[in-house]
Amino acid sequence: MRLSSSADDVRKVRVLVNPKSGLGMSFDDFWKNVERHWGGIQADVTYQFSTDIADGRRKTERAMDDGVDAILVAGGDGMVNSIGSVLVGTSVALGVVPTGSGNGFARHFGIPLEIPAAIRALATARRKPIDVGFANGRPFFVTCSLAWDAAIARRFAAFPFRGIAPYVFAAAAELMTYADQPIHAALDGGPARVYPNPILFTVANLTQYGGGAQIAPKARADDGLMEMVVALRPDLPLLLMNIVRLFNGTIDQLPQIATRRFRKLQIHRPKPTAIQLDGELVEAGRDITITLHPRALTVLVPRPPGDDG
Repeated sequence: MRLSSSADDVRKVRVLVNPKSGLGMSFDDFWKNVERHWGGIQADVTYQFSTDIADGRRKTERAMDDGVDAILVAGGDGMVNSIGSVLVGTSVALGVVPTGSGNGFARHFGIPLEIPAAIRALATARRKPIDVGFANGRPFFVTCSLAWDAAIARRFAAFPFRGIAPYVFAAAAELMTYADQPIHAALDGGPARVYPNPILFTVANLTQYGGGAQIAPKARADDGLMEMVVALRPDLPLLLMNIVRLFNGTIDQLPQIATRRFRKLQIHRPKPTAIQLDGELVEAGRDITITLHPRALTVLVPRPPGDDG
């Protein structure tokens, strides 16, 4: 496996662009920004559009067959998941140019949300291996949600536009009809604990939901642990009164928020319902096993100011 210290060592790059997420600029301007910064490190850069999940995965596999060192994804967390899933267990690095609505992955790693700044930062980034979560064998990098926090994704997907406002509307609308159910959760082979009516049940590998909402402020990408974050329905009014804590990184300080760290989580629910993986809704049965694969994905992370490598 090839391990290099920075993006300066990346010589062959494939850029995959999701045209649906919106670049906020013409593709010509996007191309010029990539060439300006990545051409400066003499990288061989090629471009492709990704029209859907299957198409993106096929093109990622072809890029790997072509011997690329890195793949730059211009898209949101859903596309990051679909492309990154193909790269798990390989030495090919994933770079993210955030163009989605939440951009939880990019926010966690301090990747600028402005496209030109993100491209510039990634051109001098360092390679970093991170942990990957798996829910019944399906990888996720940011979060996996199983309660109201998962149901929101279905309603949000139906909105014709993206952003924080429609997400808030989706959350409020879903709350009116959401039917909670008990969740039995066993951590690292221990005895199961029953959460009778969770309104929030999220497993976090990174800190962010997206949009600046930090559901697990202390989560680290490479510590070999994930965080289970739970809140019960009776505590919802108090949680909503403290919603600012979700954005200032202190939500975990509320006594109504239960946080547990683990490597393996086994879940049982009376009814099968869909779960959320990195912003995408996935059908799941009554039993779910969540495991962590340590340092299974290599990503490009911007260097802090003053770090010249």
